[in-house]
Amino acid sequence: MFKIKTLLATTLLSIPTIHYSQYTDQINSNRPGETMSAYSVGKSVIQVETGIYGIQEKHAVLNYDANGFGLDMTLRFGFFREKLELFADLQYQYEKLNPSLIYPDRSGLKQTIFGAKYLIYDRYKNYKEKVYIDSWKANKRFKWDKLIPSVSAFFGANMIFSDSPYAFSPEASISPKIILITQNQFDGGRWVFVTNIIADYIGTDFPSYGFIATLTRGFNPKWSGFIENQGFKSDFYSDAIIRGGAAYLLSKNMQIDASISTSLKNTPAILYGGFGFSWRYDANYKEVILPGNPSKKIRVNSIK
Repeated sequence: MFKIKTLLATTLLSIPTIHYSQYTDQINSNRPGETMSAYSVGKSVIQVETGIYGIQEKHAVLNYDANGFGLDMTLRFGFFREKLELFADLQYQYEKLNPSLIYPDRSGLKQTIFGAKYLIYDRYKNYKEKVYIDSWKANKRFKWDKLIPSVSAFFGANMIFSDSPYAFSPEASISPKIILITQNQFDGGRWVFVTNIIADYIGTDFPSYGFIATLTRGFNPKWSGFIENQGFKSDFYSDAIIRGGAAYLLSKNMQIDASISTSLKNTPAILYGGFGFSWRYDANYKEVILPGNPSKKIRVNSIK
């Protein structure tokens, strides 16, 4: 569901300022926040991000309550180039509604998305921060060029199944989804700010437009936390959601997480929380070696 971007502060401080590869020593997961990071998992790397969540709804106008659970799974694969990532996102949800005589239970695929993400601009490639050897104040002051983000674009497709109770149309269809992604890192990587500008269900009767903004903080090499704000609007459904949560690194290729979310409206009012697990298979990944210096291998910090 939500996808959090693991921040490992100590590791971030140890990574060089010149970057060539998007692979990281530790897993780079989008869970449990909803934003998509600007960076890929790395060429030939396979990553699975999955979780379970519980949900409660109360609609003030239609006068119903709903309780249920959901399962979500995201598959990510670094393909062909370091900057390119193939992506699949599936979400199943079941809800029991009350009063049941009026509103039947509903279950089905709530979301099915396939697509690809490409890094357009890497803010940290060939970047080396200027050091003033004669001025402590100059080194500590805020540098405005840090506001320049890395930029990626996601192009994908929603698959809408007519038999799903979550479909806004009785006809099955495929519709485009486009996301503009920006990512900034501050304070040596301890803070990471990611935004997604989204155009969804393009070309249908109910196109949706929205944004997600995520601020992540790395507390130590194992723990990170995040807060997130999401808003989206369409003629079918609009909402504003606030989320928060944390992630814990079990090993360099495994992460667990937890999060909670709430909507800011009551048509319906939504509260849900869940737990997740991310796993990376990187045995086929090859180190990126700098030209002219076979002994030096560089990896980029792409954690958000």
